Amino acid sequence: MSSKVLPILFVSLCLTVGSIWSQGSSHDNFILQYLERRLAQMEERLNICEQNTVGITQKTYDLSSEIRGYLSTLSVLRSETKSQVDSVSVRVDRVERELEYLENKIPSQSNIEMEEALLEQQIKAAELDQLQKKARIKIERDCNTALSQIKSLKIVKKTGDAYGCWFKDPSEGSAKVYLLSGIRNSTLLEYASLHSFTERITTLPAKVLKLPFHWQGTGHVVYNGFLYYHKADTPNQILKVDLLNGTVVDSTLLPGAGRLPVYSLNPNTYLDLAVDELGLWVIHADPEYGGNLIITKLDKGSLAVEYTWDTQCRSRDAEGAFLICGALYVVYNTRYGGRSTVQCLFDIHDTIHSDESPVMFFPKRYTSHSSIHYHPGEKQLYAWDDGYQTIYKVETQRNDQVTVE
Repeated sequence: MSSKVLPILFVSLCLTVGSIWSQGSSHDNFILQYLERRLAQMEERLNICEQNTVGITQKTYDLSSEIRGYLSTLSVLRSETKSQVDSVSVRVDRVERELEYLENKIPSQSNIEMEEALLEQQIKAAELDQLQKKARIKIERDCNTALSQIKSLKIVKKTGDAYGCWFKDPSEGSAKVYLLSGIRNSTLLEYASLHSFTERITTLPAKVLKLPFHWQGTGHVVYNGFLYYHKADTPNQILKVDLLNGTVVDSTLLPGAGRLPVYSLNPNTYLDLAVDELGLWVIHADPEYGGNLIITKLDKGSLAVEYTWDTQCRSRDAEGAFLICGALYVVYNTRYGGRSTVQCLFDIHDTIHSDESPVMFFPKRYTSHSSIHYHPGEKQLYAWDDGYQTIYKVETQRNDQVTVE
């Protein structure tokens, strides 16, 4: 009996275990499916969260950049405002000081009347002194002549740069010729005579003189063995150099000069020195006088200013000028080059006037002069014409014989 019961119990046990196993397996599958669904939902939410984080990060970066731009603008505005405030503060302080100064310095009515009377006397004395100087210039050496014609042209040589100047020492008995090539240098060439200058092969080559300072422009002269020139890198300093030993013996600063090229067609020349029958002159342009030309008489020994004249001759379209017996003749041209003409003159003696004098033409040569120097003894103009050294013969006549065309 026992042998029959054991198999039945075994079978029953197997059925019970299989039932329990089948129930456990179904439950695990349900849990796994539930976990998978939850994981998928969490993954989806994490993706959404990541996308939101990226968007927020970009917006934060854009906002930060915008704020940095605003801060930079505010910094600039702050600096400008501080600068303006500082400037206003300085001006206010200056005004306060000036008001305080004026309060302390304003004289009484009686003092004002005395000062006005003294000032009037000083003005009259200065005017009288200038008239005496002007009369003395006229008395010292009477010049009753005026330019009537530029007669002939002679091309002497072609050497050096397109710009330059050449001339002779107008002192009596001097035959030396001097040449300064270019618009800035420190070398002066000295020739024994015009013949030695023109000869290709000469036994007397040019003497090379090294100057103590560079010169600027083309408005230089030699007078009585001294070179007068505009010192480079200075607006209005004139040097006087002894050519025997190459040393500077004197210098001066010409008041009001050097702010404007003396001739608009020669923009590198600010001071143009000249010599005529009356002595040493300097020509310059004054921007406060409409750019018109100013002529100043200098003492050749001390370089002291003897007298200054304002002229009505404009510097615009001018290429050069020269003086004959105290009369300024201004040469005009075009910036493209052409035939030079004398169209304006100013006479310090008031004996001839620009509107009474005919326009004078230079002999035909369609270029432009970079310098023109008058030799009073020879009655000739030494000109630099685009690298050509040329000489013009001029004719003069008495002022009362000048005809009007």
